[in-house]
Amino acid sequence: MSARFTDTLREAARDDWQAASGHRFVTELGAGTIAPRVMARYLVQDHRFLDAFLALLGAAMAGTDRFEARLRLARFAGAVAGEENTYFERAFATLGVTSETRRTAPDSDATAGFQAIMREAAATRSYAAALCVLTVAEWLYLDWASKAPKPLPTSFVHAEWITLHDNPDFREFVAFLRGELDRVGPAEAALCQFFFGRAVALERRFFDAAYEGDGAAEIGR
Repeated sequence: MSARFTDTLREAARDDWQAASGHRFVTELGAGTIAPRVMARYLVQDHRFLDAFLALLGAAMAGTDRFEARLRLARFAGAVAGEENTYFERAFATLGVTSETRRTAPDSDATAGFQAIMREAAATRSYAAALCVLTVAEWLYLDWASKAPKPLPTSFVHAEWITLHDNPDFREFVAFLRGELDRVGPAEAALCQFFFGRAVALERRFFDAAYEGDGAAEIGR
């Protein structure tokens, strides 16, 4: 039996995938030992590309050839705009991240890169390209979140970020994304390799960025 297309894409990006899914950030998050300033910096940056992510979901909805897929993507967009965005607001309040900090903290290179690749994939009007970036963003997070030790940390800031990315609905959504990419991706294999590999490298850089910069102590308590 031949390998799934999504497995082939992940294997081609194995080094960056493993470095991201086993990153210091996710290890410390799962242990509940991550420094508040690191978590705050990470969340400020992650929240920055929520707009581009929703636009990418919209592009996937527009590009799919299946009504059922459009409905599934729409439901996930609603969860991101609702439950996940609410988590950000609560976490910022708990970590002492002010509106001013959220507005003025500069984008990291990885954040700018993610915003760019999401908008680039959306602009191709290729369902496969949009799926590649979406699949990396969600599948890689399921990979590390599903390995988090139990019991989860006591702080909701840590525990909910893990459970948002490891719960039955989320696992089902990742399976859906992979199935769709397996279905349509082989017809645009070169384009998929281009977007998938870049997205995995950006995930690794994004975790690295949470620990970088002299201004880290200024964010959070």
